[in-house]
Amino acid sequence: MAAPLEPWRVSAFNTAKLSENKMHDDNVAQRFGFSGGLVPGVEVMAYMMHLPVVRWGREFLERGLIEARFVKPVYDGETATVSGHDEDGALAIEVESRGALCATGAAALPERAPVVDLRDYAETAPAAVRPPIGPGAFAPGLWLGTAPVTWGGAKLREYLAEIRETEPIYLANNLVHPGTLQRIMNRVLVDNVVLGPWIHVGSKMQLLAAASGDDTLTARAKVVANYDKKGHRFAEFDALIVANGTTPIAHCHHIAIVQPRELAAA
Repeated sequence: MAAPLEPWRVSAFNTAKLSENKMHDDNVAQRFGFSGGLVPGVEVMAYMMHLPVVRWGREFLERGLIEARFVKPVYDGETATVSGHDEDGALAIEVESRGALCATGAAALPERAPVVDLRDYAETAPAAVRPPIGPGAFAPGLWLGTAPVTWGGAKLREYLAEIRETEPIYLANNLVHPGTLQRIMNRVLVDNVVLGPWIHVGSKMQLLAAASGDDTLTARAKVVANYDKKGHRFAEFDALIVANGTTPIAHCHHIAIVQPRELAAA
């Protein structure tokens, strides 16, 4: 049996205060009933990834599976405590802050990474002109792309500082933190549509290879669902993160409220 993992405590940092998504702005978020700007879900998921990397090391970066659901906000400057325990061969993970459960999820290490056919995911450029969010945005079946990005060198060091990650495996081996892949998944939305305030509510990610800081990364994403739930407008995306146009790095399912009910009803 694996040794119990010590909880991972992070001083949460709102990396998106100045982003287009004003759900991360204190004043706007308060109008939606929150205490302040939300720490992005992709960063909370990055906090969660610390434990499986401690448990499985590079093997997790090469073929690990992780999923997360965000149930309450994490706020800037507050302590987020990430805890994990073994459950049916997986690692159950929870994030608590301000005495509340903020995120739940699980991580596992499959015996091998699944084979994904690159030809099943259409290479698509991001929108040349982004339309505003509206009834026709994120239509099911639509293919979306992202601008290419690299995460090596100083950019990786800055990212690791932002998510408070201290594991040496990334800088020692020029490996990209998988949380950056979740940032790319957010780009699927914002590189293609002009959004108002929106909320990332959950993701599932199967890692297929460890990305290098020298890799150029893009997403090839398909809208697989678009629906109303409790007045919110949701969209779901199935995507492949690809390195250098040739190597699948991660298979992702991303869920977001693209129009909160306050805006969808406007």
